[in-house]
Order: sequence, then structure tokens, then C-alpha cells
Amino acid sequence: MQADILRKKFLDFFKARKHKIVESDSLVPKDDPTVLFTPAGMNQFKKQFLGHISGFRRAATSQRCLRTDDLDKVGKTPSHHTFFEMLGNFSFGDYFKKEAISFAWEFITEELKIKKEKLWVSIYRDDAEAYNIWKDKIKVPQNKIIKLGDKENFWPAEAKEKGPSGPCGPCSEIFFDQGRGCGKPDCSPACSCGRFVEVWNLVFTQFNRQEGGALEPLPKKNIDTGMGLERLAAVMQGVANNFETDLFRPILNEIEREIGVGKRDLKGTVGYGYSGYPHACAVADHIRAIVFCIFDGALPSNEGRGYVVRKIIRKGVLELQALGIKKPFLSVLVPLVAQVMKNPYPDLQGRRENIAQIIEAEELSFIAILKNIDSYVAETWKTPYNMGDPAKVASLIFKSTDTYGYPLELIMERLKKNNFIKNIDEEKAILEAYEGLLEEQKIRSKQTSAMKGDVFDLKEMHLAGAQTNFLGYAKYETTAKIIKIIKGDAPVNKINTGEEAKIILDKTVFYPESGGQVGDTGEFTKAKSIFQVADTQKFDKVVVHKGIVKEGGFKIGDEVKIKIDIERRLAIARNHTATHLLQAALRKILGAHVQQQGSLVTFDKLRFDFTHFRGISKEELDRIEETVNSCIINNYRLTTQLLVLSEAKKKGALAFFGEKYAGRVRMVSVVDFSKELCAGTHLDSTGQIGLFKITQEGSVASGVRRIEAVTATGAFKIIKEREGIITEASALLGVPCEQIAQELEKKISRIKELEKQLNSQKLDLAKNSMDALIQNAAQINNIRVISEALEGMDMDLLRRTVDLIKQKTNNSVIILGSIQAGKALLVMAVTEDLVQKGLDASKLIRDVAGVIGGSGGGRKDFAQAGGNKPENLVKAFQELKNIISNLK
Repeated sequence: MQADILRKKFLDFFKARKHKIVESDSLVPKDDPTVLFTPAGMNQFKKQFLGHISGFRRAATSQRCLRTDDLDKVGKTPSHHTFFEMLGNFSFGDYFKKEAISFAWEFITEELKIKKEKLWVSIYRDDAEAYNIWKDKIKVPQNKIIKLGDKENFWPAEAKEKGPSGPCGPCSEIFFDQGRGCGKPDCSPACSCGRFVEVWNLVFTQFNRQEGGALEPLPKKNIDTGMGLERLAAVMQGVANNFETDLFRPILNEIEREIGVGKRDLKGTVGYGYSGYPHACAVADHIRAIVFCIFDGALPSNEGRGYVVRKIIRKGVLELQALGIKKPFLSVLVPLVAQVMKNPYPDLQGRRENIAQIIEAEELSFIAILKNIDSYVAETWKTPYNMGDPAKVASLIFKSTDTYGYPLELIMERLKKNNFIKNIDEEKAILEAYEGLLEEQKIRSKQTSAMKGDVFDLKEMHLAGAQTNFLGYAKYETTAKIIKIIKGDAPVNKINTGEEAKIILDKTVFYPESGGQVGDTGEFTKAKSIFQVADTQKFDKVVVHKGIVKEGGFKIGDEVKIKIDIERRLAIARNHTATHLLQAALRKILGAHVQQQGSLVTFDKLRFDFTHFRGISKEELDRIEETVNSCIINNYRLTTQLLVLSEAKKKGALAFFGEKYAGRVRMVSVVDFSKELCAGTHLDSTGQIGLFKITQEGSVASGVRRIEAVTATGAFKIIKEREGIITEASALLGVPCEQIAQELEKKISRIKELEKQLNSQKLDLAKNSMDALIQNAAQINNIRVISEALEGMDMDLLRRTVDLIKQKTNNSVIILGSIQAGKALLVMAVTEDLVQKGLDASKLIRDVAGVIGGSGGGRKDFAQAGGNKPENLVKAFQELKNIISNLK
């Protein structure tokens, strides 16, 4: 049974049992700072688990997930993955253990018709209720019900002893018996031989763990289940390995075609009887993870989510190289991933070219790094490792892996090959020191990250059940009732002059920050009391007004007059409507591959990030700007409609990156030019924007570019400023405005000619002093060292001067320096006879460059450096002399 059919059967089964089928959340979860990526199906329902019930108490999903805890195991076992789909059904205070167990058993045995005798179950050792349901209601033989401990069958694992605090509970798992394993008569799901495949995990969330480990029963118990689609597909397709299923086979076939039919991975097989390649399996897994990360907006970079994506790409490249594929090949596999996943994720087809370009650029970059690894090791470890200082070597290795991206395994391999590491004890000492540095980095990351440790963030629990009616699309002011006041993190009954607080009303006209649009500001008034709103945020369906009491006081139950800053709101609306026009113009001029990757809409500017792999020419930018302004001049009406999500998509509406949409959505349209799903505030017509002006364009990440722009008075101000600059330049040059460019060309040409003449004179002066420089050279260790600081020399003149001196002498090391624009410049040459004896200018310059606060490099006979400590120029000459005096 194909995976697409399994997915559909699962969702249809639970739909028939009154579960709401909820679309998969993004891999990059919105409003959840506890995780980098979505790791499980329950993550998008945290609010429901905490009691924020909105419209349904039963749900089922097929959630795309990413986990990297077992990254090194991927490809080496039958069922470890980075990216996978988790089928799950959930109950929020509705049904509990009996129904959850019954649903699971019915689906597996009746819907999928898996033989009951092939199934085993596990329960938490103290969960008598679950044991009795399995034994008495489901009729599972007692010998096939295994009792396991906190680590295996409590969620989160070992939560009772180690935390985190919050909702938790026992689990029950369903296992499929593959019929082959260790062969021991007492083999069971508790055995690690691989005979039993865990198919489905049922979590019974019935406790709230308190600080100290006490378990308090939850007033409303929840169900959270997870079943890996990949594992289920392997069972239903009769294969012992997830990689042999239809989810992976097309990708593996392409890898096998590339490496050659009949070729085999010498490192063995994956799982039972799999005839493929562990490296190929890892690649097939990683490319799915990479594609969906980029699809959901997590682009390769050096921090956060981007660092994880880059790490997976680089691991994929290494796996390919182990198969003999040295060229970029991950990007070639993108269309296959899109094809395999086209039914659940049809939008992936339209993004595949852009995603492939992003991946290929990363591959090329890392392949270039790998090509330099031998020279890098040789230059970094100049002398064999001294066992007395493993920490120093570990520090260098850590820098090599963390900063430059060299794989640890390859660095260690080179160090052993070059005899820098001589035995197993040295290797062990270095790796222990390296692990220590790695652990320190993890601690630093946790301390500086906004990530929180608990699975559930409880700080907003006091908002449970509250809801704010938003009236801000049609009104700028109204009267409302204060229903909650929060000072710090605690609810209070009243606030007075000078106190900062968060106020929640029964209704509001204040738009909360969302979808890239900043929150409204304004004020609440009651008689002579004034509360100044500095920001507006949203938590679930609650709008939170943050501000300070300027005069008087407020208490719960007060009726207040609320009014937004109208001019600020209109300025924001201009920029938001202009952002919609900008996206439509980008797609029209650059192509339909343009997808929003983020935006910021404030009162004074707009910023828009989008997918586009190459630079944008001035001509294209002009056309984009012209297209937006054409829409403004035509004064098109904006229309809004509330539609079912599927209907809005059929009409061609674009969704905002990272947004989570409900069943009914708000579509904002500008005739047929622009259609977007958007909850933000907008103008009535495009003419109200006035004017649109791009202020900046550039790259912000691999495959992502950013445009910043202003509208109305902001755009007019920029135009007037630039007009003033042109007028001033015209006056200074003494020509009309239209002749400024030609006049500047003439003057620049004249300046270059004068500079050429000046440099020629400087070079003549240097030639005249050459003999004196050679005669005054220091004799150190039987080597002539020629050093001098020369005034007004740029790098080119220094190079030419050094080359002239080199031609007139031998047995010499020449170093000349100068100061230009506050920077120190160094140029060095080694005569050929000394090069033959092993002297290397590139190594010498690197040792000297640190003195001037910089770095350098070059060839054995010629090198150069620059630094930001020009005051140390003479000290650099002395450092070179010290180095030469210590040569043996």
C-alpha cells in the first residue's frame, strides 16, 4: 500500500470519527520559541493542550517533522530519519485511554488489516488502566503486553525525575513483529535486536508535573498520538527497511544510477537484508529534510535554524563523496522529492527550481572548502603535535569545524596521516578536549538563545478563555470594557499613574503585531485618566495592549474610550498595501518563483524578503518601481473577502510566509494584479499610497533578497534630498544638472592621470634609494634582511618596489611597508636561492601580520598582508628579524 494511500486512509478514518483534519504546520513553527523545528504532531496544538479550545476538541494530522538528535544514525539503521511525517490523532479534554486504544487497534487491524498475531504492545509499568484495556477490552494476550519504565514509556522521557515541568503522562506503544531478530526465546519489544518495529505511540497526558517532581492530575486529560508514516509504509509494503518504500525508492534509484549499477557500498547494508547503501540512504533522507526546510523558509546560514540546514547539506555532500560523487548532486534530487511528495504538498513543484539553486550554491561552497583541506591542515599545524597540550590542538580543530566548516572526521584523518597525531592515546585526549569545547558552545547557545526549556510555556496561562473582538478594520475608535490587567507577569485589579501594564479589553480597534505589520499605538481615556498604548500584541485570540498610565488610574470593569494614532495607522496601511503591490510586481518581472520569506511593515518604511537566486539589475529595479507606481496612479480599489482557505487558493491568493491560516481566511485583492491572504490593515484604494520609492536592495541569505522602500511623504522626502544633492553638485562643478555625469567623468579621468604621474615619481624615488636600502640591510643568521617603511605607497607601488629590489640582490628577505587610509600594508619577497633552501614568504608573512592586527598570504617567493594597527609597522619588521634569527 503506497504511502499516499496510507496517509489518506488515516485521515479519512479519524474524520469519520468526528476529528477535525488540520493541515500540517510549517517545519518552522510560528509563535513557539521552545523549538527550532517542529519535532512532533502535537506541537501546533500546545494552546489546545493548555485549555485554549477553539472550535474542536478532536483533531488528526499528517505533520511534517524534523529531528536532528540522531543525525549520525541516519542511513545506518532501518528507521532513523531527520525529516519524517507523523500521523497523529489528538483529544483535548474529550476522549481518553479507552477510545484512543480502541481507535488505534481498529485502524491497524481492521482498516489496514495487519494480522493481530503480528502485533505486540507496551505500557508504562504503573499504568494498570491501560493494561486492563489492552487485556480485557482489546483481548491482547498477556504475554504480548510488555511493561516498560520511565525512559521508554513516559512522556516526556523520564519527566518525573528530570523534568521539564508541565503536562506529561504515560505512553502505550504498538509494535509490529517482523519475525526475525536475535532468536532468543524471551525476545520482546524490550529487546534491541530490531525484530520489533514501534509503529504507534499513544501518549496519555493526564498529569501536570510540578517543580520538585510532584505529579498533579490534570482536570482535563488529553490524548497525543504519533505514528511515523515511513515506518508504517515499510510494514504495509512488506519491506524491513523504510528506505525500500515508495517514499525513498525513486530518490535512491537516481543515486544508484549516478554511481553505477552493480556498485556496492563497502561499509555494509542497512538493516535486515537491504541491498542498498548506507551512504545513499543518508542522502535520500537528508535531501528530503533540506528541501522541506528551505520550502518552509529555513535557509542555510551560520546560526539558528540556518546552521542546522547548512549542517545537513554538508553531511549530505560528505555522504555523496563517500559514494564517489564529487560534484553537486543534492540539487539534482530536488525534483524527485517534489514528485514523490506532490500529493500532500503540491506547492513544492513550483518552488523546486529555486530550492535546487539554493542547495547547489551551498554544495559548491562546501566542495571548495573540502578541496582546500590538505593545504589548510598543513598551514595550520606547522609542527607535529606536542602531547603536552591537547587543549591547544582541540581548540584549533574546533575552530576548523565550527568557523570554517571542515568536518571533524576529515581533520582527524589528515592529522593522523601527517603524523601530527601518533597514537590512540593522543587522539583520545584531543577528542575529549574537543567534546568539552563543543559542550561549552551548547551551554552558551542555550544561554543566549530565546529558546525555552519547557515543552509548554505557561507564562500566558492567565489569558486562558479570554477573547478580544477586533473592530479595527472599520473603526479607529470605540468604547470598550477592561476585562484583565497584567502588571509584570501577574494579574492585578487596578493600576495608577506611572505604572506600566498590559490591558485586555472585550473589544478593540488596535491592530496587534502580526504578519509583519507592527502593532498600533494610541490611548485609552476615562474622564481625566489616560493610558498611553505603546505597542499592541496578540496571544491566540487575545489582543494585549502594552503601555503606561500617564494620568489617573484604571481598574477591571472600567468602560474606556479607546482611540488609535490615526496618522500612524494610515502610514502603516500605505506601506502594507505597497508591500502587496511590490510582491505582485516582483512576480511579474522576476518570475513566479518569487515567494515571500518575511516582511516588516512600519509607519516609516517597508521591508520585504523574497526568494530570488541572482542579483537584480538596475533596469529590473526600475521596472519594479515603475510597475508599483503605475498601480498607484491608476488608483485601483482594494477589496477584501472572507473565504474558505481552499477557495482562496483556487482564486490564486498568495499566502504569507510563516503564517498559520484558519478554515476561513481574509483575501485582500487589488483587481487581478494582487491577491493575498492577509489579516493586516490596508487602504481603500492604491492612489492613497501617493508615491513608492525603493531605497535599498540586496542579498540577506543564500537565495533570498531584500527590498526596502518608503511611500508617500517618506518617498517625497528622499526625492527632494537627492534633488538637493544634484543641485549642489551642479553648482560645485559649474555645469547644468544634465551634464554632471559627463563633467565627473572628465574630472575622474584627470585625477587618474595625475595619480599615475605621482606614482611614477614615487617609483623613481624608490629606485634612487634602492642601493642604499640594500647596503643598509641587516645581516641575520647569514641572511640579508631588507626592511623599510615608505611614505605614501599603495600596495601596487610596494609590490613593484619589492620586485625591483629582488632583481638586484640575492640571499635576501625583503619587507617593505606603508600606511594608507589608516591601514598598515606589508609586502615581502624571498629571493630564489633562499626559496630553494626552504624559506617561505607566505608563512613568514602570516607570522608577521599578527603584529599589525591583520592577516596575509601569498606564494613562497612573494606575499603581502594588511592590518588595522599601523602604529606597529616597525614592530612587524623587528618580528621578521626575530623569526629569521631563530631559524635553524
